[in-house]
Amino acid sequence: MEQLSFFADAGQSPGLPAELLTYYPGIFTGQECNHLLHKFITETPWKQKVVKMYDKQVVTPRLTAWYADQETYDYTSLRRSEPLIWTPELLCIKQRAEEIAGVTFNSVLLNYYRDGNDSVAWHSDNEKALGTHPVIASVSFGQVRSFDIRSKQDHSNKYAIKLESGALLIMKGNLQAEWEHRIPKSVKPMCARVNLTFRVVI
Repeated sequence: MEQLSFFADAGQSPGLPAELLTYYPGIFTGQECNHLLHKFITETPWKQKVVKMYDKQVVTPRLTAWYADQETYDYTSLRRSEPLIWTPELLCIKQRAEEIAGVTFNSVLLNYYRDGNDSVAWHSDNEKALGTHPVIASVSFGQVRSFDIRSKQDHSNKYAIKLESGALLIMKGNLQAEWEHRIPKSVKPMCARVNLTFRVVI
């Protein structure tokens, strides 16, 4: 497994709104990150979704997997994917995220970005099943990627965070209601990255 170098492109825009986002670097050690990245890439039953966009079937530019408690099945059926059973590694990461976030999560979405061509477009995690002001904990392993947010009302009002391997990002407050976020494509060569977003399905 290639050992990744996380250099000076880590960091965040000045003035990041503390009521929307809190960033915790170094929650997991480099050794833990390399182990978990390799394990998730090789052992997760990844799927590539096909979505309808402008009357066309489009393949999403990343791979995904969904794990959840049994009581979230009704919600996950709307996502057209049956949730997988928690693994010991996911439960360990969940516990560490819960201790910091102060929230008990019951589901997690895994995204596998294979290289710089993989991405996720501007969107909000504002499904009704997540509530009006969801707290979402995002944990990253692997390549540093930019996490961009912009105001829905004013797209010039925007920020960026360079998500480091082993870091935790807490999304909260009005972020999903009033802001959008994305992981953009990169023209620079990029290595693999796996991101976990822990959620509470109501």
